[in-house]
Amino acid sequence: MKYDFDTVHDRRKTDSIKWAVGENELPMWVADMDFETAPEIKAELVKRAEHGIFGYSDVTDEWREAYINWWKRRHGFTMEGEGLIFCTGVVAAISSIVRKLTTPNENVLIQTPVYNIFFNSILNNGRRVLESPLKYDGNAYSVDFADLEEKLSDKQTTLMILCNPQNPCGNIWDREALIKIGELCKKHHVTVISDEIHCDITKPGKGYIPFCSVSDTCRDIGIMCMAPTKTFNLAGLHTAAVYVHDPYLRHKVWRGINTDEVGEPSSFAAVGAVAAFNNGGAWLDELREYVYENRRIVTEFIKNEIKNVSVVYGEATYLLWIDISKIGESVPLAEHIRKTTGLFISPGGQYGKTGDGFLRMNIACPKTLLYDGLERLKKGIETY
Repeated sequence: MKYDFDTVHDRRKTDSIKWAVGENELPMWVADMDFETAPEIKAELVKRAEHGIFGYSDVTDEWREAYINWWKRRHGFTMEGEGLIFCTGVVAAISSIVRKLTTPNENVLIQTPVYNIFFNSILNNGRRVLESPLKYDGNAYSVDFADLEEKLSDKQTTLMILCNPQNPCGNIWDREALIKIGELCKKHHVTVISDEIHCDITKPGKGYIPFCSVSDTCRDIGIMCMAPTKTFNLAGLHTAAVYVHDPYLRHKVWRGINTDEVGEPSSFAAVGAVAAFNNGGAWLDELREYVYENRRIVTEFIKNEIKNVSVVYGEATYLLWIDISKIGESVPLAEHIRKTTGLFISPGGQYGKTGDGFLRMNIACPKTLLYDGLERLKKGIETY
């Protein structure tokens, strides 16, 4: 490999949320990679820092072109420049859109288990969470379309947040599923926010499908939220984008983001995004190979070394969804594992009622840390 993913970097005392843990603890919870970003991105950020003046920044045509070219080249979807809106983060965008497009006490539908912060974006804004649980067959997840339509048909349901690809289950939704979701939402007058922040971390040779690319219907009712932050480990730059094709809907989203004051880039936000999308492709390809070798290692280890536990099949993200339903509930087990071994992983109950028999584990780390984490996981479960 040209790039180094094996070096272990000491992230303690760097204001890292992930690594604000005890001296003997190993954090494998929050979606934050333990790899340096691509050197091509680092070089551009250093160059910008060396300029020495950090006044107010603007979003440039270069920023728009970087997004457009990346999605066209990597994902086969062409976006128009006027459809792109800068935002400081995907969560900031989702919360702003929830406030702008819905009223208090209306339902916002999510398919659980799903990213736990969706609950915050809904509940903190006085809206109601409406869960449409995904179907689990003991190996993988799929959409329960009967339940989905029943929930969408509720007159109080006006917005759906789709996770595409799915966090924490690792699904890449296929074209047919996305088309059907769009048709049902249009039928019941529901707008779709598609969180696509994990779209580039997929199994080598496997791509994801942008929600707005599959049909005119999905394009017209869809709002895509995107960022280079998960892909290139740039969360601290606070840089993201929202794509909205429909002019009326776009204006509403733009007004919300600007009213909430989350539409202005820092001195590094646009620079980092442009460098990532223009120069980070080779690094990303090697990262995907490394992450999916880690996935294979974990899957085989759990299969051979830990009884009554299995890894749910997934083709996206660097987050593993681990089925521990034969052992017990996720919260007490996760607490026991951390207390007895120092391994900090996420209990599945955080991701909705149906996530309670699962754990979520971040495997985007050097193999030295990965093997350490696996031994701790084994010890924690065996002593539970």
